Amino acid sequence: MAHTWDPDRYLQYADERGRPFVDLVGRIDADAPATVVDLGCGPGNLTRLLKERWPDAKVAGVDSSAEMIEKASEIDGIAWQVDDLRTWATPDPLALRAPIDVLVSNATLQWLPEHLDLLPGLLDRVAAGGWFAFQVPGNFDEPSHTIRTELAAQEPYAELTRDARVPTSHAPADYARLLLDLGCEVDAWETTYLHVLTGDDPVFTWVSGTGARPTLQALPDDLRPRFEEEFRARLREAYPADADGRVILPFRRIFVVARKPQR
Repeated sequence: MAHTWDPDRYLQYADERGRPFVDLVGRIDADAPATVVDLGCGPGNLTRLLKERWPDAKVAGVDSSAEMIEKASEIDGIAWQVDDLRTWATPDPLALRAPIDVLVSNATLQWLPEHLDLLPGLLDRVAAGGWFAFQVPGNFDEPSHTIRTELAAQEPYAELTRDARVPTSHAPADYARLLLDLGCEVDAWETTYLHVLTGDDPVFTWVSGTGARPTLQALPDDLRPRFEEEFRARLREAYPADADGRVILPFRRIFVVARKPQR
């Protein structure tokens, strides 16, 4: 079953999800790029920041989710496109595609298990001397993910969730080494954010808008509430609220900023 995205659910923690994007883009030292592309732009709220930073650039946002692009289209001054990241990484032997000065991908590559193999193709889309910057979560060993995996492997869920997409990423050094071997200058690092969340079952709200969404959508309507109830209970135990109702969610993220050789 193909899953769909809910822009409104995703935007519930827009500030927390947006901070890594700001930290990533802050390391791109491009003065006056002509073309800037946000690959995996989601609802476009962060792509808008690219237009604000480089107002004279032609800025485009690309996402495979029609729901996300529909939401993003409410923002003027940016070209929006529904497309698959994998098609962007395919060879262009006739050199028909215009090179991109700044290519950004924020919290998107983790959805493609083969994304390490796609990086050379994506780099090919970047102009000589241009920038390729991406950020992926690196928290897949945390309870927010392991609990979902363990629960989904149990009956009666296992058969239904077996083919649901799950995110994954690599060590920062793996990304850095690959791009260094391609001749790039590379700045790679990792950061663990401590998000302070409030509300009813805030960690469930967070993961149900991103990493857990395909698993939840793989379940039929009559079985999903049972799964969600158990998932919520286990998350509450793993991430207890303090006396003031605050929950701390550690979230490790991996950043890579690469500059392509001038020639």
